[in-house]
Amino acid sequence: MIFITAKFRVRPEDADRWPEISRAFTEATRAEPGCLWFDWSRSLDDPTEYVLVEAFRDAEAGAAHVQSEHFRTAQRDLPPHLVATPRIVNTVLPQDDWSELGEMAVDRS
Repeated sequence: MIFITAKFRVRPEDADRWPEISRAFTEATRAEPGCLWFDWSRSLDDPTEYVLVEAFRDAEAGAAHVQSEHFRTAQRDLPPHLVATPRIVNTVLPQDDWSELGEMAVDRS
């Protein structure tokens, strides 16, 4: 899978509305057949920073994502709400889902 984490620094006046501002892009991306997940989190330390954790099945799914109409729309509509270019980590992993964090295993017996 292609695993991506990106940090978005949102303009302070738009930070509380970011989930709504990015909603159409989020929903359209989640509906892509090759999208494994596309999840936003807000920083506990900086209320203007949102972290996007996303994964796509393979390179073909990733390419379809960046070539989609909703991606092009997001390229146009989202940057005016940002204070900086998003920072990203992008890697390919030989798995297709989250692994368990064995060091914090929960005993359910």
